[in-house]
Order: sequence, then C-alpha cells, then structure tokens
Amino acid sequence: MTTATRIVGFVAGLAALFGLALGLGRVVGPVGEPAAAHEGASPDSHTDDSADDAAGADHGTAPARAASAGADVPGGLMVSQDGYGLRLASATASAGQQVPVAFTVTGPDGKPVTGYEVQHEKQLHLIAVRRDFTGFQHVHPTLAPDGTWSAALDLEPGTWRLFADFKPSGADALTLGADLGVPGAAALAEPVSETRTVHVDGYTVTVAGDLVAGRDAKLTLSVTKDGKPVTDLEPYLGAYGHLVALREGDLAYLHVHPDGEPGDGRTQPGPEVVFHAAVPSPGAYRLYLDFQHDGVVRTAPLAVTAEQADGTAGSPAPSDDQSPAPDHSGDDHS
Repeated sequence: MTTATRIVGFVAGLAALFGLALGLGRVVGPVGEPAAAHEGASPDSHTDDSADDAAGADHGTAPARAASAGADVPGGLMVSQDGYGLRLASATASAGQQVPVAFTVTGPDGKPVTGYEVQHEKQLHLIAVRRDFTGFQHVHPTLAPDGTWSAALDLEPGTWRLFADFKPSGADALTLGADLGVPGAAALAEPVSETRTVHVDGYTVTVAGDLVAGRDAKLTLSVTKDGKPVTDLEPYLGAYGHLVALREGDLAYLHVHPDGEPGDGRTQPGPEVVFHAAVPSPGAYRLYLDFQHDGVVRTAPLAVTAEQADGTAGSPAPSDDQSPAPDHSGDDHS
C-alpha cells in the first residue's frame, strides 16, 4: 500500500468518526441540558428569566427555572404565570417613609386586569419584604379604573421582594413576585436561627407545631400580654390572624390557611390561632403573623425549620439573594 493510499484511508476514517459523533450529539443533546427543556414545558408558565427590567425581575432562581418546565413550585417565584404578569411601574424606588409604589397585573390579552375576586376581605394583598427578611409589610393597594394598583411602603436601601396575592375574576388564585431596588447604603441584617417565641409591643407570640416537607402541618400560634392569655383578639382579614410563610434562600411564598373563622361557632378569639401549612422542601422558613388587638394590627416575625419526612433537616432551598452592594454614591462626606 502506497503512502498516498494510507493517508487517504486515514482521512476517511476520521471523517467517519466525526460523522458518528455528530449523529450521537444530535440524538443525545448537549451534555447537562435538562430533558424538560425539550418536553413537558408549559407555555403559560414564565420565570423571572423572561421578565423585562420594568418588572423588577430577579434572574435565575433554580425553583423558577423548574417552573418553566411545568413543575409545581410555590408562589412568588415567578413574575408571570398562566398568562398573567406583574409589572412594576418602576424597577426602583427611593428610600423613605410612605414611598409611593405602583404596578399593574396584566392578563392573557396583555391588558391590565381590572376585575378581581375578594379573598380575605380584599381584592389584592401586597406583601413587601427586603431580601434579608427585614421590613415586612402587608398592605392593600388601591385599584384605579385603568387597572393600576397604588400603595405606599416604608423602604430602606436594599432589594425588596414584592408579592401580589390575588384572584382574577373567573381565574385561579395566583401569587406573583417582582424585585424592587432601593438605592443607598444597605446594612444587611444578621442571620436568624430558629425563633419560636418573639415579643412585640408588649405581646408575646409563640408557635407550636413541626413543619415536615411534603406534609400538611398544624401550626398553633399563641398570643399573650403581660403574661396573660389574650382571649379577645379582633378579626383581621376574616380571621383572628393572618400568617405569611417565606422560604429562606429564594423567598418562595407559601399559602397558609387559618383553621376556622370568627362567628363559625367553634373558633375562639385567642389566645390560640391555628393554621395549616404544607412546605415543599426542608430547610428554614420565616413566619409573619399579623394579629389585631385593641384596634391595632401588629406583626410577629418567627423562624422555624422544616424537616424531611425521615426526620432530618436536609438541605435548604437554593439562595437567590440579590441584595445590592451598599451604594455610597449619594452620601455626603463633607
């Protein structure tokens, strides 16, 4: 066999191997690409990765990516879902007290939604919390005829997560979330360990009950004042308390349902307020109890840890902390 013949044979062999590898690549797909990217994706579920800057979206939460593949994830991780989208009028706001914030909820037709059903006595509940879990606020915005919601928030510098909890007329209830940036020097709070008892304005609030991932849990929150049980809690949003649960790491918003309601003949106005919650994963969760007494609504922040079904703590949710670095550009150093 001549040298030229050997060279031609060698080149032909390389071409055959290259063609085989290319064919396999087309069948298998890129290494590490999830199968969900090719099948089972939901066209009506969009993560914050697809949101525009005006929505104040955060980008790249792992649970949010799962949602785009049709997975069932908690509320608040997505800026749009089932054709509905949360659109902030501005992705930033100034620090201060009673800062105006405006937003719309767009429907499947792309237009602002103007029809809502009442849930817990309100058409929409707006929850605001800084990503280090400070500054929690639960407010009820005002709806304009054109579908614009307006509210006033007390904002410190940092990245805030806004949750819109609502039910469009004739559609399922949704909780959508978007980030709001507040420029300035942001001093982040210290990490908080499990906290089952807190003191707020002379009241003591304690939570009993264990969270287990994937199971329904009964949480009993007790309210006392000056060491005595509070037995005359006042109805707030159709119950003797309103509880919001947020997962540490990605701030997934979890629906928590009260057990009973005022006037049902069995639910007492304290000192215990019972809720049912089902958490999707083990790890740390923050609980915020709003309760009303003597005409004033107070908020008690607590922290509990959910275990796996086998009794172990497991791994926490992936972190999506995007709190901005302190911005000293506007500081006066004169």
